[in-house]
Amino acid sequence: MYSFMAGAIFITVFGNLTMIISISYFKQLHTPTNFLILSMAVTDFLLGFTIMPYSMIRSVEKCWYFGLTFCKIHYSFDLMLSITSIFHLCSVAIDRFYAICYPLRYSTKMTIPVIKRLLLLCWSVPGAFAFGVVFSEAYADGIEGYDILVACSSSCPVMFNKLWGTTLFMAGFFTPGSVMVGIYGKIFAVSKKHSRAINNLPENQNNQMRKDKKAAKTLGIVMGVFLLCWFPCFFTILLDPFLNFSTPIVLFDALTWFGYFNSTCNPLIYGFFYPWFRRALKYIFLGKIFSSHFHNTNLFTQKETE
Repeated sequence: MYSFMAGAIFITVFGNLTMIISISYFKQLHTPTNFLILSMAVTDFLLGFTIMPYSMIRSVEKCWYFGLTFCKIHYSFDLMLSITSIFHLCSVAIDRFYAICYPLRYSTKMTIPVIKRLLLLCWSVPGAFAFGVVFSEAYADGIEGYDILVACSSSCPVMFNKLWGTTLFMAGFFTPGSVMVGIYGKIFAVSKKHSRAINNLPENQNNQMRKDKKAAKTLGIVMGVFLLCWFPCFFTILLDPFLNFSTPIVLFDALTWFGYFNSTCNPLIYGFFYPWFRRALKYIFLGKIFSSHFHNTNLFTQKETE
């Protein structure tokens, strides 16, 4: 278990760190969409670097060795980063919506100041929610015997009551998830119309629409993997208080790790669908990014540029 989880942590940290370095370093990748992807990679990197190692020890040893205060800090960051990821995906969906459905208005709608405001929202709201709920212990109001459980347990127990379990599921997962599904449904409907008319468009507009469609498809896969990975965990948090907290700890732990693996999958998805990411990875491995002026290097082939 240690080897398997350590491998997942290594891929999560290394893969997302590569994504962060690539987008930050190469000027060609400095676009509004990529800044959102960069921030999402930071979220996944932090989850792998600061959260998963402690969760690994707790999962394997069946014990929390780091004290109650750090338990709350750990769970607050865990919850914050999970919700931050889905907020980022929502922002990316909005960005792709304007790029494909309203291409002529995209450059005026999705400007760098707008992206900065979206990123502020993506980080501040989940952070305030997670730390506020966990440190106030509002999530435990009305749970009979919770104080005794905390005093006697060595496993860092955090259980949501019916109110906050429902609130977390609806506000942190279901609502933004539904918005994303609705937006991508609209995007693919418009893409279908574009596909029919694509041969009648000028060559430059034709290629741009093809690239936008591919980007939307890739990010749609990222969204689908996120929903698939995190839905079981969030759904268990919703149901558990209504089932008198009868969910086995081992099952809840497994579902949590299934959610963590989403952060492991994201750089693998980008590596599979984006040739520029594989080229950037190669340059990083070869140490070429330490050469002066290399940040202006073209990462796209002639075929991809056209």
